[in-house]
Amino acid sequence: MIETSPLTVLETLVHETCKPETEVLTMAFRAGLRQLWREHSLGRYLRGEIDREKAIEVVGIDWVEMAEKQHEAMLGDLAWALAE
Repeated sequence: MIETSPLTVLETLVHETCKPETEVLTMAFRAGLRQLWREHSLGRYLRGEIDREKAIEVVGIDWVEMAEKQHEAMLGDLAWALAE
């Protein structure tokens, strides 16, 4: 995988979207906060700290269903590894 520096990504986005750097940075900050909140909320759901309905309200059903599938797959992999 080719790693691109954050500065290169920023410069590319500014150039290709024709948006000011401050606007691109604001968008990136908001997107990052949304992602962190989603991960935090899904973690709380999977740990049983909030119920499914609350998780769906916070992040949406698609994200909850994907987290459930990933969690089930991880538990299956763990069970398989421990059985070896």
